[in-house]
Amino acid sequence: MRILFFGDVVGRAGRDAVIAHMPALRERLDPDLTVVNGENAAGGYGVTVKIAEEFFAAGIDVVTLGNHTWDQKELVGTIEQQPRIVRPVNYPEGTPGRGFVLLQARGGRKVLVVNVLLRLFMEPMDDPFAAVDRVLKAHRLGAGQGGGGVDAILIDVHGEATSEKMIMGHFCDGRASLVVGTHSHVPTADHVVLPKGTAYQTDAGMCGDYDSAIGMKKEIAMAKMVRKLPTERLSPAEGEGTVCGCYVETDDRTGLALRIEPLRIGGRLSQTMPERAQ
Repeated sequence: MRILFFGDVVGRAGRDAVIAHMPALRERLDPDLTVVNGENAAGGYGVTVKIAEEFFAAGIDVVTLGNHTWDQKELVGTIEQQPRIVRPVNYPEGTPGRGFVLLQARGGRKVLVVNVLLRLFMEPMDDPFAAVDRVLKAHRLGAGQGGGGVDAILIDVHGEATSEKMIMGHFCDGRASLVVGTHSHVPTADHVVLPKGTAYQTDAGMCGDYDSAIGMKKEIAMAKMVRKLPTERLSPAEGEGTVCGCYVETDDRTGLALRIEPLRIGGRLSQTMPERAQ
């Protein structure tokens, strides 16, 4: 399988960039599954159903979230009707929505997408490792080996600490196709296939304007940090957006990763465009 993942989309610049580049990326990479982290897509704070539907119309299969899940209050009452919008799996029992989705990809293949929120330097949350472990025990990777498994498993790990993201990658090694970090908004250069076959990257980076403070207007952030001035609420930078993410190819029999490549296109960062296997 071919999997395309986009890091945190920040505001209109990020949304426009992702949607604008999707046709060329679909033509070039022909992904079987495309996932985007949309938790900053609505003005930097959460996502709306309308924005999620724009992503779906562009060819994205699943929108994952994070610590800004409920910033758009409408989602509290509507997320139950949106199975392809996935909030963190380790929210307390009874929280609206779902922490993972099992969907059918091209060719009838089964794909599991999980979203989890980590705890270091974040708000208190249920144990992310126990929550992910429960899901992986219920959904075995490797449909091609028989026994009712799934063809691919993608885990979006939303967290601040690089060490905690890395531990989640090793914790899931051999049980997931891809473990990829979000939330930091800065792409890391550590994309790797781990020893047991899981593709990993500490942070996919953001989709947004990089002439900014992690996607938000730098002038407001600078006044707040340098001069300790009271400021207006942080809002997304509005320049040309860069699309950041990663591309993974998996073994059809085992569901494990064969390769992972970073993706950067448009905007200010140096371009990195993977090629699909022939």
